Amino acid sequence: MQHISPILNAIYHLFQATINARTQAYQAFQRLFALSPDAETQKSNAAHKHFIDVLTEAFHALGGKAWMDNRNPGDGGLADSEIEDAILTNKFSTLSLNDLGGRAGQREQDKEGDSEPEGDNEPGEAPLTEASANVPSTSRKTPAKRSGGKKGKKKKTKGKKKANLTSNTSELNIYDVPLESYRIIQDDAGVITDYLMAVYAIVHQWVELRQSLQSIWHDVAYDGLNSAVAGSLSNIAVAMVRQTESSIFVEFPGHDSFETVMNTITRGNIQKAQGMFSMARYLVDHENWTSKVVEERSLDIRDQFLVYTYEDLTAFIGDFQMNRNGRPTKRMQSEIRTWDPNLDLKLATPEQRRKWRRDFTINWLYDLVNVFSSIVVQRKTLKGQKWDLSKVDWTKDGMWDVHRRLYGLNEFAGDITTLVYQKTVDEIRSKILPHHVFQLSCIVDSLAVSRGWSTDVFDGDILTAPPSKFRPRRDVDLFLDREAERPGRGYLQGVDILGQLFVKDAQLHGNPRCHEKMGSILEEIQADFRDWLGETKYMYGLTTIPPSRFSSTNSNGLWEYSPYLCGVGLLEGLDIAFRAGMKVWDTIPEVFCLVHIYNMLVQKGYIARPIGLYDTLQTLFASSFFSGGVPPKSDFHTFFMKTCLAPDLGKDATQRQARIQNTLRTKKDIPHLFDPALNRIFKQKSLVNVYHDVGWHPDRILDEDVPVVSMLATVRLGTTKRVVNHSTGTISLEDTPLVQRAKALGMSNDELLNISSIQDQLEQDRLSQEAYSKMVQEKTTPAPRKKGEKVKFSDSGLLSMLKGDFVNDICGQHMPISSLNYCWTTAFIMLVFTQIEDKLAKCRNRSWCMAYELDKKMTQEKRVSLTQLILEGQDEELLRVVSSGLEEARAGFIDNIYWNELNPIPELMVDGRRSSETTARQHCSIM
Repeated sequence: MQHISPILNAIYHLFQATINARTQAYQAFQRLFALSPDAETQKSNAAHKHFIDVLTEAFHALGGKAWMDNRNPGDGGLADSEIEDAILTNKFSTLSLNDLGGRAGQREQDKEGDSEPEGDNEPGEAPLTEASANVPSTSRKTPAKRSGGKKGKKKKTKGKKKANLTSNTSELNIYDVPLESYRIIQDDAGVITDYLMAVYAIVHQWVELRQSLQSIWHDVAYDGLNSAVAGSLSNIAVAMVRQTESSIFVEFPGHDSFETVMNTITRGNIQKAQGMFSMARYLVDHENWTSKVVEERSLDIRDQFLVYTYEDLTAFIGDFQMNRNGRPTKRMQSEIRTWDPNLDLKLATPEQRRKWRRDFTINWLYDLVNVFSSIVVQRKTLKGQKWDLSKVDWTKDGMWDVHRRLYGLNEFAGDITTLVYQKTVDEIRSKILPHHVFQLSCIVDSLAVSRGWSTDVFDGDILTAPPSKFRPRRDVDLFLDREAERPGRGYLQGVDILGQLFVKDAQLHGNPRCHEKMGSILEEIQADFRDWLGETKYMYGLTTIPPSRFSSTNSNGLWEYSPYLCGVGLLEGLDIAFRAGMKVWDTIPEVFCLVHIYNMLVQKGYIARPIGLYDTLQTLFASSFFSGGVPPKSDFHTFFMKTCLAPDLGKDATQRQARIQNTLRTKKDIPHLFDPALNRIFKQKSLVNVYHDVGWHPDRILDEDVPVVSMLATVRLGTTKRVVNHSTGTISLEDTPLVQRAKALGMSNDELLNISSIQDQLEQDRLSQEAYSKMVQEKTTPAPRKKGEKVKFSDSGLLSMLKGDFVNDICGQHMPISSLNYCWTTAFIMLVFTQIEDKLAKCRNRSWCMAYELDKKMTQEKRVSLTQLILEGQDEELLRVVSSGLEEARAGFIDNIYWNELNPIPELMVDGRRSSETTARQHCSIM
């Protein structure tokens, strides 16, 4: 025994993770095919179970059971470096049976020859679409084709495959296993179980996310949730589906289209597949961990698997391609022209509701494509330019993206426009991806929910009275205030006022062009907001473009009938408004100067009662206004100069200039040109900026950009590895950048551990589906989660967590950075400066005379020079006049936001719609 090397800890981790992943897959297949047994699948599952048993025996033979019993409570997941060490230290890693098996298999295959073609479908088993499902092979060779119908006679071949050990947790849910781990088994006839499991994962994902988003849009319509919050969560959900879809494409190239996914999960026959999926509701005893079935229903897979939406999308594309002029065919017009936005959906039959949804979808898609393509179509028809619309690059990187036509849905609109201008319908089927269908379904859901119709995976259609006062454009109209009904609030009027003050300031400094560039950019943003956010020029008629399909009820139906478009459009508007605001603040000195002046006057007692606006600004942007993020209590002038000069010193200044030059060469859009990271002083990003810059993927956000006080930080800390000090036995979190920043803010190790454990507590409160499934399937009590083990939220659980963060950023009471109207705030501060200057000029204050008239060097930057004289604190008259001016122009933060009020941060809530129907602590639904 002394010659046997000790087994690496990583080997035990990999063994356990592989066994758990395979066991989850095995149990999932047992459940999925319980109602409609399939001989081939049962045979494959039996073989797989045998392999799991062999793996388990090997694990125990290597001492795995003892390792589990003696495992340290603080031992978390497996680091990538440990996996690499395990692979690199494997003395037999260069030996492989694959080559031998591959050669033997090839010789056998040469003897047997090619397989015979498969038989035709059984009578009545029509495929889902015109194209059959193409299921990929587990090998890297050309995949064998399967029709999804009855098998023909075929010679069998055997294939071996090395297990892919990638998982790093000890308890895995099959929906949490990375897609690359799904390459598990292949039966004798070539049924590719690994791809099938990937398909189940993405379908389960969009069913779950769609349910969550319906609840969120319900909050918008019925409870007043800001639609930009719902838009942000919708963007994240779409990004989640896209990420899963991309993983499928990487592992199974050419098999990531919606059609292939749906043909695979339904085996090409919707009618037959209808009985294969059901929902069961269990009554759970949380104390004894027992359960019993309360109710069970078959799942409406045409609705939940988005088949209806896919059919509507392909019907629209097929019809568009017949005329290719933006007008429906006569047959389609006769079907969809009677769509009624005010139809009483509670009184309508299921068939009428289904037709109502289909008619809206097709009408709305016509308007979307006509608006989005209008920039090229008009040039073709009016100016005689020759454009092959099937070859135009409609993407966000195309040449036409500089011309604004839409907000919030440009990428989706570009994809759909690209599809409709293809030559044939068959040409586009493989290009319709799951995220296209998922996003379209969510767009239509947002309207249906606002009209009192939502769907539930268990209860089916849920019908309630629509909200009496809800308008999809509600929050967009508050943001823009087109009619200038709320002075100090709307963005459009804010740009007008600020532009006028720019002109006066240029006259004051004798430089008529000093604000010209910034002013023109703001006017361009203002014009785009006015013409394309919440409204389009389409509603007034565009030459050579067909009129809106909703002209009979509302020619602005593209926006008026789409809460989703209003939400994501407003979200993009807030993103651009914040970036432009930070660029203005970084360009002019007034805001920076006045906050420093205010801080000094408060510290010295000249202002006894805090002024809400300035007090909040120096809290929200402490790291920008003050070096080190802490307002000074003395030596104000030195601190001011240090903060002003620091960005221009050292390597940071050189790197910033390099980034600016690179951006100017390669990017022309506002988000890149106005990236706060390129600013001198005001580098802080809003949460909306942070998510936008990573494509709405939470996992891609750097620790440096995660707000310390946020639910995202809680999630990150909950997945941070716990490290055990073996000499003291204390447990702490790994020293990541986020942990370092939290400690810098004064958080102790115990506080960080408590925050990181919140995720475990929330997961226990929710009673994870993994635990339910295990309990129901095996009639056993699930093992408690060990200390130190990482917890992974479901996608819907993560959305619920992040909801509070976006409320906080957009309209919350704690850190509402995106709610502030930066144009109005800047204009107000410049007006305050003007009033103070008038008071000082009237009394001929000596400091004012020096800065504005006598000292030529100081007069080049009059307000900066005056600020320095104030912060030196030598002129008592100056300090009293300035403090008097600030007191007379007191303003609250809430006077300068887009909305009527700020909202409290919501608790981590369960779905409000369901709370009256079921008791969340007693029931659970499982698919």
